[in-house]
Amino acid sequence: MNADMMEALHNIEREKGISVEIMLEALANALVTAYKRMPNAAEEALVEIDVETGDINVVAQELDEEGNVIREWDDTPEDFGRIAAQTAKQVILQRIREAEREMKFEEYSGREGDIVTGIIQQTDQRYTLLDLGRVEALLPQAEQVQNERYEHGSRLKAYIVEVRKTSKGPQIVVSRTHPGLVKRLFELEVPEIVDGIVDIKAIAREPGHRTKISVASNDGNVDPVGACVGARGSRVRMVVNELRGEKVDIVPFSEDPQDFVMKALQPARVREVRIDEETGTAEVIVPDFQLSLAIGKEGQNARLAARLTGWRVDIKSETQLAEEEAGGGEYAEGEWVKGPEGEDVWQPADGSAPIPAAELGFGPSDADAVAERAAGDGATEDDTDEATLEAEASVASPAEQASDTGASDEEELLEQQVESQPSPGEEAAMHVEGPADDAAAEGGDDADTGERAPGEEVEA
Repeated sequence: MNADMMEALHNIEREKGISVEIMLEALANALVTAYKRMPNAAEEALVEIDVETGDINVVAQELDEEGNVIREWDDTPEDFGRIAAQTAKQVILQRIREAEREMKFEEYSGREGDIVTGIIQQTDQRYTLLDLGRVEALLPQAEQVQNERYEHGSRLKAYIVEVRKTSKGPQIVVSRTHPGLVKRLFELEVPEIVDGIVDIKAIAREPGHRTKISVASNDGNVDPVGACVGARGSRVRMVVNELRGEKVDIVPFSEDPQDFVMKALQPARVREVRIDEETGTAEVIVPDFQLSLAIGKEGQNARLAARLTGWRVDIKSETQLAEEEAGGGEYAEGEWVKGPEGEDVWQPADGSAPIPAAELGFGPSDADAVAERAAGDGATEDDTDEATLEAEASVASPAEQASDTGASDEEELLEQQVESQPSPGEEAAMHVEGPADDAAAEGGDDADTGERAPGEEVEA
């Protein structure tokens, strides 16, 4: 009987991977419990099991007040009986389950950050279960890619983010959105990364849409981008297929911040990058036709470039830069308010100090002038309100007033032409355009030079 028991324990060791010593310890504890339930049993006892023969002996003990053993004797019952055998069986099975759970936890406890392949078993609104063989992995809803569909029975690679120890065994939490998944997939496909020849410096990812990855080479003879792309794109294609169509941009790493930001914004072509180390901002200048490409759909390309480089990216077109350098947009955001003494001041939106209207080249408030004129003419209250509203609408920012100057000049010129009703000779003379008139027609601030084309008459 003992030989059969030892053979059964060895079979369990081969099938379950649990050592015989652990099961013999569990068996000894179970036999002690069964022995103490028998009548006339000693209060203290231990069970000794011979590993070679499988013989079992119960050694009863007598202890003094301090817990020291003062006497031992062999008190092995002739037959434990049915209750004792069943109790031993239950305890052994429980210890076997505990040992299996502990082995599974130790197997995966140090594997956070690794990639695993599982078979999809169950999918609902809360989570998806992956069968990893001996254990199951949990893919929560927060770690799933929004546009991915997980079909039952299909294989799926996932990234281990956490291993929890529970009463039912280890709980493995995996992710499909973690940037580490992209890194591990490239390590599977690119042996140069495993060998340390190519390093992955940074990864910026928007799961399901686009990923940017920067790589550098420790060997001057190895192109890091070409190593990751592979022959005819074979390596990066395997990664894209595993990510189910997510686009991957591979960017060469550079120690120069300007060069790195410029390459991170690919496929857009950048004309210039200005770095401000105090604010951590990179001002990027692109051609007008490249502005939308540099920003990307809903700002995606700019966001990923900022995460990849660590700089705050501010993208401007050449036209916008020219307008700012010309001063057209210096105070474009703000409002006119009343100062402490009732004067009109321009309050910038950034919260800086207000600027008096005189410093900006503006006279007294148009609103006060219109209100005084309405009161002097004996206008009614409704007319005064209408005039005040008209004046408020006319008070604009410096940028708006500068932009409206050209339009006002054109309207005055048209009124002069209609009111004067020139003769045919005068009309012919007014159609002679000179350089000054060309500039005035364009509505620029530099058009009002005071010069007149030959033959043009000025109406007093």
